[in-house]
Amino acid sequence: MTKKKSRITLIGTLIAKPGLEFIYEGEPEECKVCRVRKTCHNLETGRRYRITDVRDTPRHACRIHMDKVIAVDVTEAPVTAMLSADMAIIDTKLKYEYLCTRTECENYDLCHPEGIIEGETYIVEEILGSGPDDCSKGRALKVVSLMPA
Repeated sequence: MTKKKSRITLIGTLIAKPGLEFIYEGEPEECKVCRVRKTCHNLETGRRYRITDVRDTPRHACRIHMDKVIAVDVTEAPVTAMLSADMAIIDTKLKYEYLCTRTECENYDLCHPEGIIEGETYIVEEILGSGPDDCSKGRALKVVSLMPA
C-alpha cells in the first residue's frame, strides 16, 4: 500500500497532539477575515484526519481557538464502517453507499459512519470483524476499516 500523504494545517494548541483524530467540518464565518485561513482550511470537508506531528512553529491568534493555533501534520485517517460481506475484501476499491436508512437500528452509526462521504471511492484496508447477525435487511455484513482512495 502507498504511504499516506501528509498535509500541514493549523489546530488549537490545547488539542494539538499526535494521534488525535477529527473530522474537518468546513470554514466558519469567523475565519473569513483571518490572515492564515488558507493554511487552516486546506482540508476536505467531511473527511476524517489524524495528527501525525506537531510542528515547533510560532502560534497564531485565532477567533475560534482561544488558546491560539499551531501547525500540525495530518493524514487522512481510516474510517470504521459496515459493508456487505461480499464487498469486504482487503485492497478492494469501492464507492461507498449507505446500506440502510433505519435510524432506529443499533448499527446505524456503522452503516453511516462520520468521515465517510457517500459516493466517494474508498479502499478496504482491514477486516475488523463480522457484522450483526440480526440485520433487518437480512444482509451478511462485515465491519471494515476504509481509507479514501
